[in-house]
Amino acid sequence: MLTKALITFLISMIPVVELRGAIPYGILTAGLKPWLVFALAVLGNMLPIPFILLFIRRIFAWMKRFPKMAKIAEKFEARAAKKSGRVKKSETIGLCLLVAIPLPGTGAWTGALVAALMNMRIKRALPTIFVGVLIAAVAVTLIVTLGIHALDFLI
Repeated sequence: MLTKALITFLISMIPVVELRGAIPYGILTAGLKPWLVFALAVLGNMLPIPFILLFIRRIFAWMKRFPKMAKIAEKFEARAAKKSGRVKKSETIGLCLLVAIPLPGTGAWTGALVAALMNMRIKRALPTIFVGVLIAAVAVTLIVTLGIHALDFLI
């Protein structure tokens, strides 16, 4: 059980996949209790966020010194700039919604990147991203658990 819990935690730290992949894995594949999966996924999803908020601009500046890496940094910056248009209007609410919607291209990593590139202060960005992660975790957990019960009912 400890290995499955650790894998769930680690999956939630992976960019793009995040808790949207960790929760279905933890509940459906690993067979862990939904409350445990919820906690592991939220904690794992949030662990890298302060580091992204604090260091991503410096990392991108360093990457831009190398031609091949510069293209990667510029791609991420362009993606974040595209997403930041929606966030700039209402800042914290927009950022929270960007993180909360459990679809590809959204999530805590994207939200942290957008917040960092918008120069949002960490004391404002971190709680906003956390609330978005909680909303996404509730949504994904409900979808997965209700989906299981719906299948049980149909079978």
